[in-house]
Amino acid sequence: MPEPIIHTEHLSRTFGAITAVDDLSMDVPPGIIFGFLGPNGAGKTTTIHLLLGLLEPSQGQAQVMGFDTRTQAEQIRTRCGALLEFPGLYERISAEDNLDLYGRIYHMSARERQVRIKELLTHIDLWDRRKEKVGQWSRGMKQKLAVARALFHHPPLIFLDEPTAGFDPVAAAALRADLTSLVTHEGVTVFLNTHNLDEAEKLCAQVGVIRNGKLLTIGNPDELRVRKGGHQVELVGHGFTETVLAALRARPEVARVDVQNHHLRIDLSNESPTGPLVTVVVRAGGEVEEIHRTGTSMEDLFLTLMKEEETQ
Repeated sequence: MPEPIIHTEHLSRTFGAITAVDDLSMDVPPGIIFGFLGPNGAGKTTTIHLLLGLLEPSQGQAQVMGFDTRTQAEQIRTRCGALLEFPGLYERISAEDNLDLYGRIYHMSARERQVRIKELLTHIDLWDRRKEKVGQWSRGMKQKLAVARALFHHPPLIFLDEPTAGFDPVAAAALRADLTSLVTHEGVTVFLNTHNLDEAEKLCAQVGVIRNGKLLTIGNPDELRVRKGGHQVELVGHGFTETVLAALRARPEVARVDVQNHHLRIDLSNESPTGPLVTVVVRAGGEVEEIHRTGTSMEDLFLTLMKEEETQ
């Protein structure tokens, strides 16, 4: 197993009486998009600030790329890329001049900067607009450029804090596609803060769910859906009467049954076979035309975790 690129042990940060990050222990493997998922105010941004050494932990410790966040913060920041709350672009100059300036800060040669500018802007379909002043651009285009800037100096790890917040669905989908392409091409690790469940499900190989500063769970989205939400079977057909629903609810493996517009969704408590359930439906008078087996949605998983945390 490769060494984790991010490692935290009992990491905590308080602001007076408020605990923003509470006893956070986790490992993030290299080479993936890791989604740090939680509602607004959960502690996601504070965690990034701790990992970048912008904040001192109140308790615990963290290592990023092997460097201690307390004593080696400068080494971490010079080796990482980051896109935090604001893009931080210079809007009165062009896109290529923004990237060129960033490359100069990292002491890249003129040739390196030139090659890198073309490479990144081509990947996000902005090469033909490189001479335009950034202030004339849409928010989505600025954010794409800011992601490219975070990757400009070839960092092995980048932090992105809610990169699609406030975007319309089309712009968000475009930025996600560009991010996936860039990550695949660059081979970097991405620590992605988001409260967008669809975004986490589409982008992330692993997710951690946080609320009120506490890590509720961590793992592969598919594994978490099975672990927390069981499995689902969706039947499409007719005649899904109360008699059918009652017969299904009497089965020990059935956790919940819902029906809407000829779609019968059955939540299972374990990985049970589908055949017996179809038999129950048919014997109770239902007609089955299609069968679909899926895992619990990320939304259902998230809501389950929130409810569990509230009852503890």
